[in-house]
Amino acid sequence: MSFEKLGLCSEILKSIKEKGYVNPTEIQERAIPQVLMGRDLLGCAQTGTGKTGSFIMPLVEILNTGKAKSRMPRSLVLAPTRELAMQVSEEFNLINKHLRLQMALLIGGVSFVEQDNKLAKGVDVLIATPGRLLDHIDRGKVILKDLKILIIDEADRMLDMGFIPDIIKINKLLPKIRQTLFFSATLSNEIRNIGENFLINPKEISISPHSSTSSNIESFLIKTIKNNKLNDLRKILNIEKVKNAVIFCNRKVDINKVNTFLKKNNFKTVCLHGDMSQSSRIQSLEDFKDGLAKILIASDVAARGIDVAGLSHVFNYDVPINPEDYVHRIGRTGRAGLRGKAFTFCEDGDEKNVLTIEKLIKKSIQTYHFNDINSESTDFKNISSEQNNQKIKETNTKFKKVNFLPIENFLNFKESGQIPNFLTKK
Repeated sequence: MSFEKLGLCSEILKSIKEKGYVNPTEIQERAIPQVLMGRDLLGCAQTGTGKTGSFIMPLVEILNTGKAKSRMPRSLVLAPTRELAMQVSEEFNLINKHLRLQMALLIGGVSFVEQDNKLAKGVDVLIATPGRLLDHIDRGKVILKDLKILIIDEADRMLDMGFIPDIIKINKLLPKIRQTLFFSATLSNEIRNIGENFLINPKEISISPHSSTSSNIESFLIKTIKNNKLNDLRKILNIEKVKNAVIFCNRKVDINKVNTFLKKNNFKTVCLHGDMSQSSRIQSLEDFKDGLAKILIASDVAARGIDVAGLSHVFNYDVPINPEDYVHRIGRTGRAGLRGKAFTFCEDGDEKNVLTIEKLIKKSIQTYHFNDINSESTDFKNISSEQNNQKIKETNTKFKKVNFLPIENFLNFKESGQIPNFLTKK
């Protein structure tokens, strides 16, 4: 199906064509007609499937007629992080290029005065994080009683970050009669139950009902030890043909450590984490997107807010504690039909988290001991799989050889620290 058959106006189609989009993605093809019909929507799609476009395109089409009033937005898009809100605003500006709809972006770290002035003029689309929106509401700068469309993006991340009470508070200020679009990268029973409080007879569209990784991504698990991890990271960066890469760390202190180390080794890097000022975060993202920095070192707060065309590599400096974060981290690469690679460094003691990831994605990750990697190699896949398999079977003094009981036992201890002794065979 082409975009022309989705019922979008010529101005939107022109913007889409100028961007280089040829055909709608599956979520766009299935969601856009339902939104244009005025249906409430419960949408689930894997990261990188064009989910943002699936609600921005019909939103612009619907709002193309009518006029906004001062402090009374006609539509509201809620996103969990500043980076995600900025990404949605960029998509809106792209689709709205040949139209005249007004948009305001309400995120922390930006002057209230500038945002107040924008709201006073009247906006058709209000894109905001929950906390910043409530600040404006408490100050009397936003009135939601004339809202026509509510869009909640990344609902599962909202849940993880504790924003659901804020969303419920905002929902009580909205008119009962409205259209609501509820999007999530994953669709657990808890997310469904939350969605029931916002939606009326919704159309459910699920592109990827279970967390999975794209077939365009080659994933590798690298066995290493803590004291060698930085040098091992540098070694793989030199082996691989890295066009641009994101390195994810579990802790902010490691972000600074990795950044300092790579800069000393002549890599062009920038950081992104929650303790940075808004201006610094924006500058880091712009430098990375413009190619001034080849590597972005980030925390999970930015995992779903990074949208860089043609990202070639993702590196997990640490195994993610939450298996869903693994899916969202590596989902930054392998987009738009391109191939990508994802490397995850695994230390002794990470076996439990690796098992929960493999359980979630329903496949094993290729595993290599770092001693098998030849620094002269120009292709990581040239490593002998036979040699690697033999190496993994050997007892290595750097890694404990443990025979595990079934995976279900470890899922029961997901939040615990060390694996209990009674879950291992003697």
